[in-house]
Amino acid sequence: MKRFLTLPIFLSGLSAACATVIAPKVVIVDFYNDEANIWHGIPEFDLLEQNISIPGLSSMYPHIHCTADGEICQLITDEGEINAAASTTALVLSPSFNLTNTYFLLAGDAGINPKVGTLASVAFARFSVQVALQYEFDARERPEGSPTGYIPQGTTAVGDYPSFIYGTEVYELNDALRRHAIGFARNATLNDSASAQAYRATYAADPENLPATLEPSILSCDTATSDVWFSGKILATAFENAMDLFTNGSAKYCTTQQEDSGVLAALARGDVHGLVDFGRTISMRTASDFDRPAPGQSASDNLFNGQDAGYDAAVMNIYLAGVQVVQGILRGWNHTFADGVEPKNYVGDIRRTLKGTIPPDFGPGA
Repeated sequence: MKRFLTLPIFLSGLSAACATVIAPKVVIVDFYNDEANIWHGIPEFDLLEQNISIPGLSSMYPHIHCTADGEICQLITDEGEINAAASTTALVLSPSFNLTNTYFLLAGDAGINPKVGTLASVAFARFSVQVALQYEFDARERPEGSPTGYIPQGTTAVGDYPSFIYGTEVYELNDALRRHAIGFARNATLNDSASAQAYRATYAADPENLPATLEPSILSCDTATSDVWFSGKILATAFENAMDLFTNGSAKYCTTQQEDSGVLAALARGDVHGLVDFGRTISMRTASDFDRPAPGQSASDNLFNGQDAGYDAAVMNIYLAGVQVVQGILRGWNHTFADGVEPKNYVGDIRRTLKGTIPPDFGPGA
């Protein structure tokens, strides 16, 4: 009897929650508490004026946060690819939101390739590549002559293009939109720290690492998604080569993180059904650590003792650069962003699911 008595109460609450549909112009996508909290208590807008509970979010982060007018919202997915995909799917399918004209700003911290950038830099990606979606051998049992234990699926050699395609290996984003975002972010004065500066200096002995020794900046380069949090030149090189292979040389291996491809998978599927516009997605990652050690340093020392050097500055720069992007979109809404930014490149996944008019220059047959 209790079950039937409480059911109308539940349905009443659900109807009330869905009575007003929120149509945000921007959704900020963060992945854990530090990334999320850096947006709270800022002078530009208040994301905690509305806190909406919807089914399917992480128990750690059960609310979508929004400004009072609903123009800006925040999703906190929880960490890792599965959490990212599941929480994003929950938002995409929620009747409480109309996301058809919404821009999604993926805004988290990441590792970075010292050949491309440095701690506290802010990188905007055109490609997100699921680099660990491969066969894997323990390195001690790898095939004879192979430099790594990772082999593309459906093949027997490192350099062969995968013949088993799952569909999430590569996502390509709207480069014209990315250029707008980069332009907005360059209005920010980036944060830096003494600990980040000291750690950068340890990379100076190798000329290949010159970018690692410079001040933080806004970068245009691509991101690797992997549930495995890895460190070391051997793995980093293997995944750099995988990104190059999967994109036919189009992507530039730069940042490393655990969620972007999961979010993009959910958004791409939502686009198929007209729930979101995948072409309105921006991937922004700030560099908190390096993906490989400095000369003379062990991979384990870099992983266990190098994580904090750039962390605080990287988290601060999520807000400092990201708020410029959010405000830029809102300021330019009527004349630039309301109708969407027309892409000049292919936008979508490796399977061409979204059926755009521009063919990809990566994937089977490209």
